[in-house]
Amino acid sequence: MHEQAERRPGEETVALPERYDAGLYFIGRVRTPWGSRAECPKNGRQTDAVCTLEVDPAYRPGLQNVTGATHLIVLYWMDRAARDLVRQQPRHAEGSRGTFSLRSPARPNPIALSVVELLGVDEGTLRVRGLDCIDGTPLLDIKPYYATTDSRPEARVDRAGTAAKV
Repeated sequence: MHEQAERRPGEETVALPERYDAGLYFIGRVRTPWGSRAECPKNGRQTDAVCTLEVDPAYRPGLQNVTGATHLIVLYWMDRAARDLVRQQPRHAEGSRGTFSLRSPARPNPIALSVVELLGVDEGTLRVRGLDCIDGTPLLDIKPYYATTDSRPEARVDRAGTAAKV
């Protein structure tokens, strides 16, 4: 986390562990038109902006056949997000929410996921539509999106968390 994150009434933090449990390799960087969290769309479906995924040269062979997919799952590391929040106060909600019931970037492991439309590939750079992150965000992984496997049309979210459990 680069700077102290804003705290709202109703938010709760935890002490983070002294050591990490695992390591990651950033495979590149995400390039977007947004320089701050406040400028970013709430989610990737709220923008038509064309963004790029710049894949580092060592990982570019992994892009072989990627043009066979119309859409990709992109995983990225929200490196400027707070990592100690377990309860958050969304701007749009009355009362706090548990971090794991939100899509907020503030979480113990700030891994973000977007399903993007692949527009083109040129020498290690993928042009995509559907991202919602700050320019320069570290890229973790790229996977093909399979509508037959990844889509769950029956999925629902009760934002208040009061729905009867099945």
